[in-house]
Amino acid sequence: MGKWIVCPQPKPSPKLRLLCFPHAGGSARVFHDWPELLPSTVEVCAVELPGRGKRLFETPYTDIISLLQTLGPELVPFLDVPFACFGHSLGARIAFEFSRWSQQTVQLTPRHLWAAAARAPHLPPDRESIHNLSSDDFILELQGYNGTPESVLKNPELMELMLPMLKADFSLLETYQYQPKAQLACPITCFWGEQDEIANHTDVAAWQQHTNIFTLEAVPGDHFFTNHPMFPQRLLAKLTELIQTI
Repeated sequence: MGKWIVCPQPKPSPKLRLLCFPHAGGSARVFHDWPELLPSTVEVCAVELPGRGKRLFETPYTDIISLLQTLGPELVPFLDVPFACFGHSLGARIAFEFSRWSQQTVQLTPRHLWAAAARAPHLPPDRESIHNLSSDDFILELQGYNGTPESVLKNPELMELMLPMLKADFSLLETYQYQPKAQLACPITCFWGEQDEIANHTDVAAWQQHTNIFTLEAVPGDHFFTNHPMFPQRLLAKLTELIQTI
């Protein structure tokens, strides 16, 4: 599979390949259990960015343009069957830009783009950048996102290992500059957490302008509602419907 993709359960002839992009600070391991919960005809392929997992000691990317210049061509071999993209938070932004890149560069468009807990990519930032703060201040800000366990945040040795990757991921998000291009020629479904204080209903609904077929679904939980074991079940019906059209 190479170093960019982790495939927990490779399928000999999948009907659909689901490319999964994790949140800031996340790794491919976030999606490790998904193959057990999704249709057997779906092959889950999780993107592993540098700076985490087996790529812990590789230099992480800090801007999405540079990332896409490498990531795009690396993922092309995985587009040999119908594919769809799922991204959570920062992962949704990367999935969106990859989908635009693949549509424009290699004329291959996802069958669907699912974006979870993500403000629409064309919206300006709504909060101050934190990636350039001191380590202590950055960790304080990170606590407000509820995505990193307290036990990790209070472990100096572990945080020393993770900080370069975490800051780089926030840089990916905070330095992103949207460039208008053609709409995606695929449906977009956005999941919005009803208790999410980072990506609110209005900002998630604004994804609508990037496609002609848009759906917004509310789910219980905060910004990390995707961590709940039941969340992949919300995708199950959608994936089943999509497979029937292939």
